[in-house]
Amino acid sequence: MKIMEAVPNVSEGRRADIIEEIRRAAQAASPEAKLLHTDSNPDANRTVFTLAGTPQGVRLASFALLETTARLLDMRTQHGAHPRLGATDVCPFIPVRDMTLLEAAQQATWLAQEAAQRLRLPIYLYEANAVSAERKNLAFIRRGEYESLPQKLKELPPDLGPREFSPSVAKTGATVIGARSFLIAFNVSLNTQDVETAKEIASVLREKNGGLAGVKAIGWLMPKYRAAQVSFNLTDFHTTGLAQVYEACLRQAQHRGVCVTGSELIGLAPEQALLEAGRFYAPHTTAPQELIQQAAQHLGLNKIRPFYAQERILEYRLQELLQKPG
Repeated sequence: MKIMEAVPNVSEGRRADIIEEIRRAAQAASPEAKLLHTDSNPDANRTVFTLAGTPQGVRLASFALLETTARLLDMRTQHGAHPRLGATDVCPFIPVRDMTLLEAAQQATWLAQEAAQRLRLPIYLYEANAVSAERKNLAFIRRGEYESLPQKLKELPPDLGPREFSPSVAKTGATVIGARSFLIAFNVSLNTQDVETAKEIASVLREKNGGLAGVKAIGWLMPKYRAAQVSFNLTDFHTTGLAQVYEACLRQAQHRGVCVTGSELIGLAPEQALLEAGRFYAPHTTAPQELIQQAAQHLGLNKIRPFYAQERILEYRLQELLQKPG
């Protein structure tokens, strides 16, 4: 059975009733797609949904989510710490089992076409679906965020959908869609609320500034935690893993006279990423569960909020789907 994952990021993290309605719509859209995880952050004002199942089922569930989000959210009044361009800010498709990135990209194309035609959303294609090298990068497309959209639609026209900043587009914003490989969202907290310190560390460690390969980073303030955080996206965890990012952040924090107080995963992470982190800290350990425990302990994954491997590792959440025959 081909299995594809979708990780739509929605620009709402505060209103539980709205998040629940979006969740129900995605879950009810297809029996061939399962909602594996929902991760909301009020300060970021963002919710990350993780869906998995057959490619068609995941595409149908993703469309239902886009449709519901476009109906319920209004970007004209949305604010939060996380960068965003639209109600459904980004919707990546990831091949998980028995399918290629090219096949996932085809599914993303179909979703993008349907969202542009039926929902009248401006759609930017990124990663494997990008029409230019610049547009592969989400940060390039999202530069200036929602507030830049009236000008962006003229200077950087969307690949599909309306190009005018109409009242409906003002409400929904734009959505970025494409297929990509696994990405790990990983936040490290500091014992300071000085967001400039977090931004400095992010600037030093992000790849585009000569930092860590395959790493994107920003700094922000999380009032809920009373802490500034360095928020990382690991686009190739085999090259630069969780442990390497955490240790580099630790060194940069110490250099600035602050301490790292813990970390958190956003959404789900592949088991291999935790195993590799465990081997970094306990190279003589071989048992998978012990390696994951070592990773959680040394990365401080239980210090900000509870970390339960059964709930945060992709393969564990996928187990039911993977056991289905055919």
